[in-house]
Amino acid sequence: MAAESPFARARSRRSAIVTGAAGFVGSHLVDRLLAEGFDVVGTDNLMTGDLANLEAAGRDPHFRFHRHDVREPLDLPADVVFNFACPASPAHYQLDPHATLTTSVLGALRLVEMARKRECMLVHASTSEVYGDAAVHPQTESYWGNVNPTGMRACYDEGKRCAETLLTDARRVWGIDARLVRIFNTYGPRMALNDGRVVSNFIVQALEGEPLTVFGDGAQTRSFCFVDDLVEGIWRLFQLEDVPDPVNLGNPSELSVAELARRVLELTGSSSRIDHRPMPPDDPRNRRPDISRVRALCDFEPRVELTEGLKRTIQDIRARMPRGTEVRARP
Repeated sequence: MAAESPFARARSRRSAIVTGAAGFVGSHLVDRLLAEGFDVVGTDNLMTGDLANLEAAGRDPHFRFHRHDVREPLDLPADVVFNFACPASPAHYQLDPHATLTTSVLGALRLVEMARKRECMLVHASTSEVYGDAAVHPQTESYWGNVNPTGMRACYDEGKRCAETLLTDARRVWGIDARLVRIFNTYGPRMALNDGRVVSNFIVQALEGEPLTVFGDGAQTRSFCFVDDLVEGIWRLFQLEDVPDPVNLGNPSELSVAELARRVLELTGSSSRIDHRPMPPDDPRNRRPDISRVRALCDFEPRVELTEGLKRTIQDIRARMPRGTEVRARP
């Protein structure tokens, strides 16, 4: 196992910036950093973020929110910047593909400029979508991907790929400590009710008594990581002395979308039916991370089993749904 970073041994309060702090994963990371004794500045342009996600952080005197678009220059003191600024669900990132692409690419460029000046670490949230509709299964970090550069998903997929190039070249040329975390499907409390991702979609539809939208025959597979496990993995990778190569982070337990729908119906007690629709263009057939690298680096292993994670996510979404919209579950 690699040696600890000097940050892990520092006695004074460390400082962190989290871009995309009002988003689903970003807000959970803010909470973890505050719990670990950091002074945290959260930035977000609120394109898809929600300040309600930072309600707990806002009560902590060591947190400050700074409304900022990551595409603009940023110059704040920090030991580390966690870059989570980009819409991550197809429903959101396809609404404004130009904003999605430029947030990934210009955002990475602006943070490289800051890291060169401030000599701070960059931990970048990349994505499993850099692999596209993968021809290799499970996906390893050495796989170069199968991405359509002009398709509907390209603004996100290629934007994230280009950001990886920028950060890797910044490491090679200027010695910036840039760490690339390829995040696979993640779910949990604070998912936006309208974000279009399959877990939140199914839960909202089930609670409203609407048909669950399954694309194709539902045989396509995904691997779902609970957000607490994901944040734990990010925390462990941050603490290492160095992480020179991209690292997959997710849960390798794989199931079909049809099976996920069945579990959501069972756990919500909903009588909703399944509505099959045509597959969207370039939708990946299979998605499962090979996490051998992160296991070897920092002994990472997901802990939250899918049923438990879904129960916690259903409870959170049920509590946030507008009054009167949830139908009575079947007896």
